[in-house]
Amino acid sequence: MGEFVIEIDDPRAQDVQEVIAAHLAFTNEHFPVEDYHVLDVNSLLAPNISFFSIREDGQLLGVGALKQLDGLHAEIKSMHTAEAARGRGVARALVGHLLDVARSRGWTRVSLETGSMEAYAPARALYESIGFETCEPFAEYTASPFSICMTMELAPLGNSSGA
Repeated sequence: MGEFVIEIDDPRAQDVQEVIAAHLAFTNEHFPVEDYHVLDVNSLLAPNISFFSIREDGQLLGVGALKQLDGLHAEIKSMHTAEAARGRGVARALVGHLLDVARSRGWTRVSLETGSMEAYAPARALYESIGFETCEPFAEYTASPFSICMTMELAPLGNSSGA
């Protein structure tokens, strides 16, 4: 097996659209429409969003995005690992990269929203293991029994925080 390669990507690429479609289907299966916060391909092209893919030997393993909320705060969006690639550290590598990008841009806080249901337990466990903590709803989110918001304060680049 090769190494993971994480790069800015185009959400309109065919293989990327397939992973986004799987992400949308997973979300539709678990969330009621009034709690649906997933971005479609066109939304991922917004100027305040940086969209990334993670590949190995050219094979798409997953996607994720950073949405700039303000000058210091960003949100992780559209995290999805292809089913065949789960359990290999793909999501951990991608989240680590997104946090490095956020630090390099001078952002001091990164937040996210994920599901509260059992299907999202692996995602919540991953985020907690990286250092995210549960928080109050932020940005456009409101309290919901289906969602959990999480946040993480970032140390500046070059400042090891032990996290």
